Amino acid sequence: QVQLLESGGGLVQAEGSLRLSCTTSRGTFGSYTMGWFRQAPGKERELVALIRSGGNTYYADSVKGRFTTSRNNARNTVYLQMETLKPEDTAVYYCAARRYGSSSFDYWGQGTQVTVSS
Repeated sequence: QVQLLESGGGLVQAEGSLRLSCTTSRGTFGSYTMGWFRQAPGKERELVALIRSGGNTYYADSVKGRFTTSRNNARNTVYLQMETLKPEDTAVYYCAARRYGSSSFDYWGQGTQVTVSS
């Protein structure tokens, strides 16, 4: 079973920055599409960003230009650099891994809280 472990969440003031990391315990990390999701209280979970095995990225409109995802396959780690944070970015952030050929994300981390104060 692949395990994902997020880190880097916390409390930050508006306009501040945070970097989230997600490390996998096993599996063929280099072949996975890695995604970052978030869920705010009372809201559905939403996809924030993803990075494919080849390095192509996708960002939700709400974070485009402020968030950047990257990966280091040698370290089995994916990152989410968050800049110019807003109070509406407050949520639990999850990383997830999708195996090659899978139609959905197969493995999920436990989540890390990001709180942005105004």
